[in-house]
Amino acid sequence: MSEPSLPAGEVAAAAAEFSRILTAWTRSEIVRAVIAVLPYDVAAEAGNRLFERTPHEPRHPAAAFVAALQPWTLPTPVTRTWDLTEPVRADGLPAGLPDLHDVEQFAYWLDFTVPELEWFADRGGWLRTARPPLRHYRIWRRAKRDGVRVIEAPKPRMRETQRRLLRRLVERIPAHPAARGFVPGGSTAAFAWPHTDRPSVLRVDLRHCFETVTTARVRRVFADVGYPPAIARLLAEICTTATPVDELTDIDHTHASLLRYRHLPQGAPTSPHLANLVMRSLDRRLDGYARHNGLRYTRYGDDLALSGDDFDADRALWVVLQVVGDEGFLVHPGKVRIMHRHQQQRLAGLVVNDRPQVARADYDNLRALLHNAIRDGAQAQNRDAHPDFRAHVYGLIAWIGSTGTLRRDRLLEMAARVDWDS
Repeated sequence: MSEPSLPAGEVAAAAAEFSRILTAWTRSEIVRAVIAVLPYDVAAEAGNRLFERTPHEPRHPAAAFVAALQPWTLPTPVTRTWDLTEPVRADGLPAGLPDLHDVEQFAYWLDFTVPELEWFADRGGWLRTARPPLRHYRIWRRAKRDGVRVIEAPKPRMRETQRRLLRRLVERIPAHPAARGFVPGGSTAAFAWPHTDRPSVLRVDLRHCFETVTTARVRRVFADVGYPPAIARLLAEICTTATPVDELTDIDHTHASLLRYRHLPQGAPTSPHLANLVMRSLDRRLDGYARHNGLRYTRYGDDLALSGDDFDADRALWVVLQVVGDEGFLVHPGKVRIMHRHQQQRLAGLVVNDRPQVARADYDNLRALLHNAIRDGAQAQNRDAHPDFRAHVYGLIAWIGSTGTLRRDRLLEMAARVDWDS
């Protein structure tokens, strides 16, 4: 049996979903329902344990589920993650979040002076025209099929400041349960599992997701949990940036118009979870629509998925497009798919027709690369000039192995025979 790995709150949310989708109290149906709501590495074992502990249907299936999951459930930490439904303290802040009432206190909490705090928050927008050595971010581009991805990586002190904010504040505000990326226990497999073996799967990708999240939207996240306006504004400014004007050349107009204003930077440690928090309203609305219509909804970053046994996919797509637009996001028109059972249904690179699994072609391509690396040396296969090719390959193995231990073990055995220095 694996070590405890599931937060108590995640188990409770999974228990509610399990009770909703369970159709019969049989071993096969219990395992199917548990697999739909839990990470793959514990789901099958947990489903069998639940049936063996409770062979007859209980009055409260959710309670039986929670009891059966006890071996995998992490103890509740002393510092609680705030539940958006719980009462706030007398001073207006939710339990578990730091007390920050004024700018001087906030600067001290971050080991800054007030002028240093304002410099890192870029209060006056000076850094859009400052020389590169004075900027807080290093910027580079990665080519995509439909443009470029602009990576804005914080320099060491800014990065450490943002990591401290993430650990001590940001990640203590919970995302919606439908968010399966950049959360504890989240993964592409957790995103895809609820949509396995479904007659129809709808996938919608958001375009320029981080760039669409403005400072005002991030400030609203902090204001909603009770921080005063001055603190919410500074928190938002430390976590956002405006791309310098000299970095916007040769970028399409729509993308550049988003980058020139303050936004979540791709590359900042706080950005993924803050995006989840900003999209909480979108998740709530689409999850409510899905539940009302007997569907399932999950999101991994900027990938949205809806699935069901018998539903009007065109109607569902219309609803998704309306909600996405109303919430201030952009849909990528080239990455909208309605996938039926007779087609290959893919979510976040995983084929979900039977169970989440990396496509056979991707597995075969990596096996071929490792075979050639064993024969001819690793560097001959590093055609894209990855600075750490070994880490890149082992990352691919981890991705493929996350949904299949047999494939993972075969690839690891091959990788162990590669001379990575040749």
